[in-house]
Amino acid sequence: MDGLNAQEQRELQGRMEKKQIKEMMTMYSKLVQRCFDDCVNDFTTKSLHSREEGCTMKCVDKYLKSQERLGQRFQENNAAMMQSGQLPGK
Repeated sequence: MDGLNAQEQRELQGRMEKKQIKEMMTMYSKLVQRCFDDCVNDFTTKSLHSREEGCTMKCVDKYLKSQERLGQRFQENNAAMMQSGQLPGK
């Protein structure tokens, strides 16, 4: 971003923010679909049974923890590659 003027920096920042929002919405959509498919089985009532609710809570927790762990691993690997000179640095 050092070689960009102020307008280009704002434009780039706006694009990055839109991309982050899109990625968050995609992750949320996948989470909802996965946990719904795995946990909700009874469509005879409009509310969740306690078993379904418990399954959904565990599913969400597990999914979020796995995504957090993936992010940590990605950052660790990226930092290691930067230190070893495998990726272009600043």
